[in-house]
Amino acid sequence: MTELVVSLPDLVRQWQLGWGLAKGLAPAAEARGGLHVVLGQPGRHREVVAVRPDEDPDSLRDLAEEVAASADADWLTVPTNRPEEATAVLLAAGLTLLDRPEWLMTTDLAGHPTQAAPEPYAVTTTVAGPVIEAEVRDASGTVAARGTMGVAGTEAVAHNIRTDPEHRRLGLASVVMSALVLRARERGATAGLLIASADGQHLYSALGWVRRATILIARNARAATG
Repeated sequence: MTELVVSLPDLVRQWQLGWGLAKGLAPAAEARGGLHVVLGQPGRHREVVAVRPDEDPDSLRDLAEEVAASADADWLTVPTNRPEEATAVLLAAGLTLLDRPEWLMTTDLAGHPTQAAPEPYAVTTTVAGPVIEAEVRDASGTVAARGTMGVAGTEAVAHNIRTDPEHRRLGLASVVMSALVLRARERGATAGLLIASADGQHLYSALGWVRRATILIARNARAATG
């Protein structure tokens, strides 16, 4: 599988765009070294994604201080290949780091493995504008696994791939991803991006996805208590 040769800042922009589409968010505004978007959720009013934290540490410091000083419950997401240095900046600004490892991963969709739903499960997909949704249901019609993908041009961003606890260890997450990728390729997407949890990255690595950066997630005092 061909590894994508794209700079980390451009990958960050591509991921945020597709992630925003998958979540139905307004387009982010790029300013002061970050991508700013309002989520409007309790405890998570605004999300800021650092674009060049490794190349421009001063911009990360400014964003961290901005988020820390905000009167709203704001979050800062930092894709970095210098996690120790970035962590020090976030903590110095007074932000709280979420204690969960995550990674930005990419893949070439052309060679992505396909996997059919095992009996008695069935997979269906729906497309609404740039958003693709996939569901795997059991024989009773209960949703066992699902996921979403936002497609922006040639990039497709997978989001919220999840399997019900009663249906895990059956490969259903791979079925969901396979269905999403097939529909994304039909729409002209050639590159895949996602942010993976510790458990998810093992699955995605097995499917050919490659780690491109560590993801640090921090929040201010209003978010931490909201």
